[in-house]
Amino acid sequence: MQELIRFIACALVDNPEQVEVLVEEEDKMIRVGIKVAEEDMGKVIGKQGRIAKAIRTLAKASAAREGKRSQVDILE
Repeated sequence: MQELIRFIACALVDNPEQVEVLVEEEDKMIRVGIKVAEEDMGKVIGKQGRIAKAIRTLAKASAAREGKRSQVDILE
């Protein structure tokens, strides 16, 4: 899942070298944090949060294949 989210985030931003994807796994929960450059925050969030919602949907589908839940946060 980490590679999938990194690939998507790097494709969206102008500074792909500053993209960090942090993953914490617990029993049935996967928490993902995405850090990007400040000027790229809007590109990852999208208008009305549509891109962020799409990333969360993909993460949810990926986690469901493993029988887990996911939470995706976009960090500063």
